[in-house]
Amino acid sequence: MNTTIPLSVPNLSPDILKNLEETISTGWVSTGGRFIEEFESKFAHYVGVERALSCQSGTAGLHLALRAIEVGHKDEVIVPTLTFIAAVNPVKYMGAEPVFMDCDETLNMDMEKLEMFLEKECKMIKGQVINKKTQRIIKAIVVVHVFGNPAYMEKVMELRQKYNLKVVEDATEALGSVYRTGEHANKHCGTIGDAGVYSFNANKIITTGGGGMVVSRNQEMMETMNVLSRQAKTDSIYYIHDEVGYNYRMTNIQAAFGTDQIDRLEDFINAKIRNFKLYKEVLRDTDGLTLLPFRTDVRANHWFYSILVDKKAYGLDADGLLKKLNDYHIQSRPLWGLIHKQKPYAKNQHYQIEKANDYEGSIINIPCSSHLTIEEIERVLYVLTRREKTSPYIRVLPQVGDEINEQTI
Repeated sequence: MNTTIPLSVPNLSPDILKNLEETISTGWVSTGGRFIEEFESKFAHYVGVERALSCQSGTAGLHLALRAIEVGHKDEVIVPTLTFIAAVNPVKYMGAEPVFMDCDETLNMDMEKLEMFLEKECKMIKGQVINKKTQRIIKAIVVVHVFGNPAYMEKVMELRQKYNLKVVEDATEALGSVYRTGEHANKHCGTIGDAGVYSFNANKIITTGGGGMVVSRNQEMMETMNVLSRQAKTDSIYYIHDEVGYNYRMTNIQAAFGTDQIDRLEDFINAKIRNFKLYKEVLRDTDGLTLLPFRTDVRANHWFYSILVDKKAYGLDADGLLKKLNDYHIQSRPLWGLIHKQKPYAKNQHYQIEKANDYEGSIINIPCSSHLTIEEIERVLYVLTRREKTSPYIRVLPQVGDEINEQTI
């Protein structure tokens, strides 16, 4: 029986062992040590900012960002419904309430509906946006770059200026995604809004096992987040704390992974782009399956690959295909359940959710690890297409003599 092809797993190098040995031999295994500073420095240089702050997780980074932009108790924050719930939970940590927006064809927040909501459902009073329905202040927008596909930040920043809002970029899936044209050409996802947050969870494009990073071009905000992440300790000798803070620091062991991983990031992105093109070459001729594209005016990191399933044309719905792939030991997953439907958020306001409802039950993700082999891609495509001739670049059916058939693939 063939081994399972995982959905997305770390691409680790034995070179990391040298760093880990140093953390053990020196005893610097916790929230101090040279690798933390090295990783932060390398990261800041890579995304093109002056400073980066490592933290415990992407979720922790979002919480710090919302604190730094001063989201208040009972304020509101506009968020997408199509995302992982960790992008929204920190709004609740602040005692604020999310307002949910629909997605567009890129799976990112629908900017036309966002603008419509602000124009028709809100009013400006003394420089603040007030939600007509709830009479609450809308303080900020959390924009998620879903699956590494950059959101339309020019529009977001235009609305930020017009309505005096703050913008937090959830770039937890989009490290390495770069704008190529327009006002923000050559800027990385996460570096355009008031703050940007990244994740190094094990399924992300680089990993530290856990951990995250937060950036801002506002150095006062950076220092605020730095202090908050260290239990708001303003005097390290006498343990003076001026406000409530958090233990949100990254460990030196995690940073020892990160400083090696970020050196390999461009190789990972190139591999993901190559593998995406291989999938695309075959699936473009498969009725009922559409490999969702990434924007062509950007350099997306191609973190996750999504397939839209048309049951009528394909013969199976997304759930049926998901089960089929897993029966063949190919790990896949459905799109997240929409957050405005989740129990903790069922009573929150949502605005014209339509496309996200359509996508929710019709999209699955397929294996996309950066060290995915041609043979593994072939196995996935074999199950998806069941065709004898598909592409000059990939043979989907096994060659004579291969110990692979429908029972053992």
